[in-house]
Amino acid sequence: MRILGIDYGEARVGVAITDALNITVQGLETIQRNHSDKIVLRRLDEILAEYEVDTIVVGLPLNMNGTISERAEITQKFIHKLKCKYNKMKIEVIDERLTTVAAHKTMNFLDVNKHKKRNIVDTISAVYILETYLNKLKNTLQK
Repeated sequence: MRILGIDYGEARVGVAITDALNITVQGLETIQRNHSDKIVLRRLDEILAEYEVDTIVVGLPLNMNGTISERAEITQKFIHKLKCKYNKMKIEVIDERLTTVAAHKTMNFLDVNKHKKRNIVDTISAVYILETYLNKLKNTLQK
């Protein structure tokens, strides 16, 4: 079973997925929200029909001091929708502070064209969210 990672944003939603053994993470796509979670949920239905996913991990954009930001409150509402719609699936939340910064650093290092950055930054952020979750799982198992 695979794990799906989500970077939920105001305009776009980045999606990443693990391989079948949950060893590697690949960026899957960026979904244009168009101010509607229905669009995102419809696309997630298609992705979940295509891949065997048992866990969804959503990044929560906390403030740097760990408090809940306005964006985090909006993300929590989306997470609630996920829990209602996919109630048989494990829905996890992970601190995503600085994932977008890390994604921009990666794109700068790779010299990604500035016009392409906007379309892939959320997907790269979703990759970082999912990698953070996998590392957390590995550390828990090692203890």
